[in-house]
Amino acid sequence: MSWWVIWTVAEWVARLVMIPVVLRRRLPSMTALAWLAVIFFSPELGILMYLLLGSSHLGKRRTRAHRRIITAMRNSQRLAGQKVHVIRPPIDESLIPLARQARSIGGFDILGGNDVQLISQQEDFISQLIADIDAAEHHVHLLFYIFEGEPAERVCQAVQRASKRGVACRVLADAAGSRTFFKSGGLAECICEVGGSCYPMLPAAPWRRRLARIDLRNHRKIVVIDGHIAYAGSQNIASACYNPKGRLWVDVMGRFTGPVVAQLQMVFIEDWAFETGDDLQRPDILPPIAPAGDMAAQTVATGPSHETEMLPKVLLAAINAAQHRIIITTPYMVPDEPTVMALSMAADRGVTVQLVVPEHTDHPLVAAAGRAYYRELMAGGVHIYHHQRGLLHSKTMTVDDAFALLGSSNLDIRSFYLNFEVNVLLYGPAITAKLRAIQTQYLSESLAVDPAAWDRRPMLHQYWDQIAALGSPLL
Repeated sequence: MSWWVIWTVAEWVARLVMIPVVLRRRLPSMTALAWLAVIFFSPELGILMYLLLGSSHLGKRRTRAHRRIITAMRNSQRLAGQKVHVIRPPIDESLIPLARQARSIGGFDILGGNDVQLISQQEDFISQLIADIDAAEHHVHLLFYIFEGEPAERVCQAVQRASKRGVACRVLADAAGSRTFFKSGGLAECICEVGGSCYPMLPAAPWRRRLARIDLRNHRKIVVIDGHIAYAGSQNIASACYNPKGRLWVDVMGRFTGPVVAQLQMVFIEDWAFETGDDLQRPDILPPIAPAGDMAAQTVATGPSHETEMLPKVLLAAINAAQHRIIITTPYMVPDEPTVMALSMAADRGVTVQLVVPEHTDHPLVAAAGRAYYRELMAGGVHIYHHQRGLLHSKTMTVDDAFALLGSSNLDIRSFYLNFEVNVLLYGPAITAKLRAIQTQYLSESLAVDPAAWDRRPMLHQYWDQIAALGSPLL
């Protein structure tokens, strides 16, 4: 037989062998179909991609280790010492299923007695963060996806000052998102030289990951200072024009005080133990926290180590609870079908649904895949807006006058199922009004997408969006 015949037979054997391999994973139907389409089109490329990107997990060893850490820490009853009126405070009856759903996914109860300061300007966030680090007395914990640029240098200097005066400083940064932070002579070394500790999260080299999926990332943004102050939201420690196009990031961060700080601290402790093996569960790291306000809050940390840790369940519960108005802001929008259906159903029952996305992003393929969903969403009654001022990077959601969400998750499949993310659910009319005021500012800086004009776009653009959407389950 000729080499061509042998090669053709081998390709078909590979295709047929990969069918049960993909199907036994019990992936969502569209994801399985997309993988099989790639493999049948080009077995060599498809199988290589599947080996590197096909699994949504960290590898068996790391998955088991992470599950053990989470189970041990969230069952440790470290948070059970809170006063009775703090645990599970009274909230709007329509939101009780949402709070229960969030607890079943993230493992944290809803807590009362909190306060949050919303910070929507990058310089204000960096300045407040540096001030808090300069005032730290016991420990400073930082976890970010991107830790680079001039703001990172300023924060690094504050961390160095804290380390020199005896404050325990621990920094986690994503290995891929913060490559320059960990390079020789970089900021990580500067912190370590004065007694701080820095570790990369999820190193991406295949030989270090044993061929587990190499593009899983820790996308969280968390700061905890002295166990009494915490930050969470969408902003990285990076220059405002970090992205390749030079467009300014538009972000929002929350500065939290009150019992919810302990939940964000637990998420940091889990990630720290995952990378270092060091268990930080100690009274000085998790001190008693007195109520600081009257806001109810709940942390939801999700990631690929648990198949049930899926953010869409929380989003669907929130959307289904809506009676009047939903506003969602996200930089990357590639929703799954249940989310599209839930948003359309909300609009059908008279809820005003507004989705705000940037007109231009730093990921053209992801943006094109998201645009493929516009027609279906707008036909279902969802209003879509293109934000014009910079690159809208805020990940927020408000529902009626009772609920808000602030965190690191985008409205896309990667945040839903692949990345480590952290979001804080905020309950009550006061905080919802504060976050909605920021969202309203975004709306004032946006242009509504006209459904008729959208259908008149050049056919080449429409076909490109649809082609990109075919690969959306794999993005």
